[in-house]
Amino acid sequence: MDTHVKTGGQPVKLHESNRARMLISCPDGPGIVAAVSRFLYEHGANIVQSDQYTMDPEGGMFFMRIEFDLDGLDGRIDALKSDFEAIASQFKMQWNIYQLSRKKKLAIFVSKEDHCLVELLWQWQAGDLDAEISMVVSNHLDMKEYVESFGIPYYHIPVTPETKHEAEQKQLEIVGGKVDLIVLARYMQILSPALIEPYRNRLINIHHSFLPAFVGGKPYAQAYQRGVKIIGATAHYVTEELDGGPIIEQDVQRVSHRDDVSELKRIGRTIERVVLARAVKWHIEDRILVHQNKTVVFN
Repeated sequence: MDTHVKTGGQPVKLHESNRARMLISCPDGPGIVAAVSRFLYEHGANIVQSDQYTMDPEGGMFFMRIEFDLDGLDGRIDALKSDFEAIASQFKMQWNIYQLSRKKKLAIFVSKEDHCLVELLWQWQAGDLDAEISMVVSNHLDMKEYVESFGIPYYHIPVTPETKHEAEQKQLEIVGGKVDLIVLARYMQILSPALIEPYRNRLINIHHSFLPAFVGGKPYAQAYQRGVKIIGATAHYVTEELDGGPIIEQDVQRVSHRDDVSELKRIGRTIERVVLARAVKWHIEDRILVHQNKTVVFN
């Protein structure tokens, strides 16, 4: 059994104190895997997991995720990053190294529907989300008491068409520099570029996705009226294009004429909560690389 130490109030397994993950994106070519592996070996690191994917062996992009152990990592991480710059420059890499001991900090935005928020809080409490939920932000007070029962700060910021700009400024003040990821857990507001840009590829949304898709109000009623046979949900990074950002995860379930609107809603909520939780988990485990408007997910 792993023993635990306390770092910043969060339980950290001892093996995690020396473990890190490296994410790499670069033009494909020979020697990338060898160069990275040799670099880690020469610095005394032990690779415990490695995944790679190339879009096109001739002139495409190459993506890599490596998890490794290195004794005394906390005191050596800066030198490790500095030394890797030469290889990164040689292969024109976009890259980063993340320490497992530095838990990602999350802000969850929610409106009145609670199913996605409840799932995230339950998985976090169970230890399945290896992160710190720093705050919940809402334009309603419905979930305040429930969230605070977990010891998590709850910020109520009402939003109206007249106060939207002011509300977003308050949100930026609250989250700015304090969280690594924002999760829209059925937050029923369209975000402006001022809030999106600082959290590019660090802002995850969940929405229903039907085949065919139904836009506007009462999507489940529309789906019922059309007699759909499949309903689903999509988790994606938020961009300025409404529901058009890079897709992280999707799932669907078959339904039939026997399912009324309330049953479609129930099934839809279940899919939404599972899909969003998967997307958040993969992000905090550094399993996602974004290229243009697509994702590579090493799950």
